[in-house]
Amino acid sequence: MTQGVRGTRDFYPDDMRLRNWLFERFHSAARSHGFEEYDAPVLESEELYTRKAGEEIVGQLYNFEDKGGRRVALRPEMTPSLARMVMARAGGLALPIKWYSIPQCWRYERTQRGRGREHYQWNVDIWGMNGVEADAELLSVLVQFFHSVGLKSEDLVIRISSRKVLEEVLGSLAIEGEIFAQTCVIVDKMDKLPEDVIQAQLSDLGLSSDSISTILSVLGITDLDSLSSALNSDSEALIELQSLFSLCESYGISDWVSFDASVVRGLAYYTGPVFEAHDRAGNLRAICGGGRYDKLIGTLGGNDLPATGFGFGDMVVMELLADKGLLPELSNGVDDVVFGMGTELRGAAMQVAAKLRSAGRTVDLVLEDKKMKWVFKHAERCGTTRLVMVMPDEWAEGKVRIKNLDSGEESTVAMEDL
Repeated sequence: MTQGVRGTRDFYPDDMRLRNWLFERFHSAARSHGFEEYDAPVLESEELYTRKAGEEIVGQLYNFEDKGGRRVALRPEMTPSLARMVMARAGGLALPIKWYSIPQCWRYERTQRGRGREHYQWNVDIWGMNGVEADAELLSVLVQFFHSVGLKSEDLVIRISSRKVLEEVLGSLAIEGEIFAQTCVIVDKMDKLPEDVIQAQLSDLGLSSDSISTILSVLGITDLDSLSSALNSDSEALIELQSLFSLCESYGISDWVSFDASVVRGLAYYTGPVFEAHDRAGNLRAICGGGRYDKLIGTLGGNDLPATGFGFGDMVVMELLADKGLLPELSNGVDDVVFGMGTELRGAAMQVAAKLRSAGRTVDLVLEDKKMKWVFKHAERCGTTRLVMVMPDEWAEGKVRIKNLDSGEESTVAMEDL
């Protein structure tokens, strides 16, 4: 058996180098904005995800009964775990909370390009702030990350809307409650399904043709001036969005963002501004997505607390970086390869390796008797620039021979000078 479970991935060392490179840039973008890292168990109570019945994500759970008879699930996303953690210390955490994490998440869904059944997801969240300043800060985190991996505003766009847009439109049509939640799930698929399929699904919910026409008309709006004409002049959604786009100008990220009323996000807990990043060519799924979820804790039995955040999977962005030729060629980070000429010098080679390691260098020590041709090829595979050779004549004088593999120059160095 050589194949892993369908939809999962093995990470060989070269894959791990790229994954670590990506994660380092996740860490850097979050920390530069004052976020702190947290983590939670991959295994959670099933109830944490099933409280919002009818959501698509419930049908994608890896869930089972443990040996104690408890219903548990592998986390499909991180936000409910974060909400649980905040609830557990209600009143004991200084606000605002600015936390981030890079958990592995599991969903049993159809595998395709950029989507598996497990993935790592960079989550960045702010709790305890009502204003759209928090949402703008998240967008700034995203743009800094995109800059750090070489992406430009010509490569992708962050499309922004608000759940309140759809809420106001549906409210004017007397559509609310569970029908509203199901409508959000359906229209979230507008970029994936033909319009006639979307219309049919909305009709199956009991919506009239006039209501469907109104919904699709508003969701087709892509500028705030047109949205202003479609909504009331005192629209809360419009006021928030205008403020958010103004803040994006202050951050200097206006070239990265645009308004798109069709962005609603499928999860039921969103309550305000929502956003998704897409490649401008339209070849890939959403790179990331998020928004405001001020009432999530209330659905879990706690007191509501304003919150906003995003989830950013590791798979789609790597596809985009590969398409753009932006994935770096990474060596394994070895500074020196140390080789002892013959079995009798193996102990000496270990001394040399220990000395170099204590000085902070990364060292790969050749542990077997090998021919020089093999050693040179091994050093090339390691990507190192220095080969440190322990030779009989030099070692007798307390010295080693060092070959610079870039220039080809060789020198003899005393042990105490390493």
